[in-house]
Formats: sequence, C-alpha cells, structure tokens
Amino acid sequence: MRLRNIQGAKEVIANSSIVVQEPEKKKGHWGQVFAREQPVHIEVGMGKGRFLMDLARKHPDINYIGIEMYDSVLLRAVQKAKALEEPLENLYFIRMDARELPEVFEKGEVERIYLNFSDPWPKDRHAKRRLTSHEFLERYGKILPEGGTVEFKTDNRPLFDFSLEEIRNTPGWTLDAYTYDLHSDEKMNQGNIMTEYEEKFSAAGNPICKLAARFVPRRSNDSAM
Repeated sequence: MRLRNIQGAKEVIANSSIVVQEPEKKKGHWGQVFAREQPVHIEVGMGKGRFLMDLARKHPDINYIGIEMYDSVLLRAVQKAKALEEPLENLYFIRMDARELPEVFEKGEVERIYLNFSDPWPKDRHAKRRLTSHEFLERYGKILPEGGTVEFKTDNRPLFDFSLEEIRNTPGWTLDAYTYDLHSDEKMNQGNIMTEYEEKFSAAGNPICKLAARFVPRRSNDSAM
C-alpha cells in the first residue's frame, strides 16, 4: 500500500507528546508510561485514530495504545488527538511495524488487541503480511496473557474467511464468536464502536464481519491426556 508522503510529518510525530518514542525501551514498564497503571489494550493499524479515541473516552479505566506504521496516517491521528477539548490521559500512539510487537511488549502486558479493516493483502504470496495470519497470531501470543483476546472487523469476506481458518488452525487459539453481519447481530453488536471505515462501508450496504478469538495455549500435560 502506497501512501502520499506529507512534508513535516516525521518532525510532528517525533515532537508529539502523545507518541511514544523508542517504545522498545518501555517493554515491561508500560504501566509507568500512563497516568494510572491499569489494563492495556492496543489497536494494530489504527488509521486516523478515532476508534481508539472513542474507546479511551468511554473506558477511562483502560489504557490504550494505537499502533501505526505510516507517518502520513499517524500524523492525522496526532492532529485529531491534539484537537480534542480534553486530552486523554489513557491514550498513546506508537509509530512502528507490527512485526516488532514482541520487542515492544512483555508477555502478558497487553490484554486485548483490536484489528479493524486491516489491509487484505489479496495476493497469496503476501498472506503472511495479513494481520490475522498465523505468523501474526503467533506474535500476538507472545504479548497476550492466557485468555487474552483479539477482535477483528472487516468488510472483506475473503479476508474474513481466511482469518477464521487461520485461527482454527493456529495452536493456542480458540474462536469465541463470529458473525458475517455485525450490525444485525444483537449480541455481538452490543457496545460496538464504529470506525470511520465501518461507517463508510456499512452506509454503502456492505455487511461488516467480526470475530473474537482468545489465546489459550495448550499445556504439555494437556496434550498427554
């Protein structure tokens, strides 16, 4: 995916108080980064950040971190956060590649991971780049505690079907729930916060797919039973 470079984006990001610089140095100590030590949830590929800002405002008892690898996109999130009337003490951003998550977070340091309308990488040779591939699920397992969760939303049916199969076939993962039409599923839609993409796609008549999966690694004595 190619994005237009925005002049000055790197400088704004480097000087923003809401963007954590050198995040690998915070590994194991993220509780000290926030104003209060409380559960940490992250969004991988957060885009312009509205989803996380809405979550952070609604749940002040949870700390949120947005992960974004593109400067031009992260810049928009920084600008939106700066424009808020009241700063959110429970929200930070990181500019990084999601493949580096285990270098930035300690095991069990993140309780929940949100994946919203991720790049589908439609070509088969790019499958491992999909954020729901078994390669990424293994990375998530290195930072989630036992029982930690991943929630994924998309309007891309082939990507969603691929994601279901990856979760079913990746050791340590359990599929808790899924739907092919989130907004018509009363149970899974309860408390749903829409992203900008979600509003756009659903307004165009596209059903939104969602799944929730849990990391429950099998212990050695379980496999012997």
